[in-house]
Amino acid sequence: MTGEVAAPTPAAPILVEFRQVTKVYGRGAAAMRALDGVDLRIRAGEFVAVMGPSGSGKSTAMNILGCLDTPSGGSYLFKGTPVETLSRDQRARLRRTYLGFVFQGFNLLNRTSALENVELPLVYRHVPAAERRARARAALGLVGLGGWEDHTPGELSGGQQQRVAIARAIVTQPSLLLADEPTGNLDSARGHEIMALLTGLNRDQAITILMVTHEPEMATYAHRVIHFRDGRVTE
Repeated sequence: MTGEVAAPTPAAPILVEFRQVTKVYGRGAAAMRALDGVDLRIRAGEFVAVMGPSGSGKSTAMNILGCLDTPSGGSYLFKGTPVETLSRDQRARLRRTYLGFVFQGFNLLNRTSALENVELPLVYRHVPAAERRARARAALGLVGLGGWEDHTPGELSGGQQQRVAIARAIVTQPSLLLADEPTGNLDSARGHEIMALLTGLNRDQAITILMVTHEPEMATYAHRVIHFRDGRVTE
């Protein structure tokens, strides 16, 4: 199965761009080049899958895209702004304002209701209680969990927990959703449900999605696939 929408036209603005990005860990003989001159562009509205074996550089690239790390060389542009020139606080502000994150592990607070889990990013933004509750309810509705607001993670299936995690990621209305193996802890049927949900969010909410996956079947939902190997984009 593939995504239900066509990829953005070439006229769509470039949201994120790597220009000859390198990332080196360590020094001297112990230096390890995780990224080796990577160029890539992702346009607003795209759904892109990233694949590659362990150690290929895809996780390092995601950390840089998520403003959790910075390049050793080259430039990372977000909406035309060179991210590596920003201060730590400015990068944190960019991350909170424009980015949403979904992980293989759902990372939910176990003793907290679904609604309160989804509200959490808005608490950090100091959004008034009534507004953040309304936005959290709306986000849960978008992922098909209307009526499940008061359930804790322990009362939800794995697929439902991932839906809560996705609602938490989109409640801030991000420009870019970074999904790291979002179906990795789910069975095949629940995995396809999550992929259909992400496809719908990309189509209906115009959220740009960049997803790391090791599952070729899940990658077919994306508009295109970027392959990493040995720190480089191979196709």
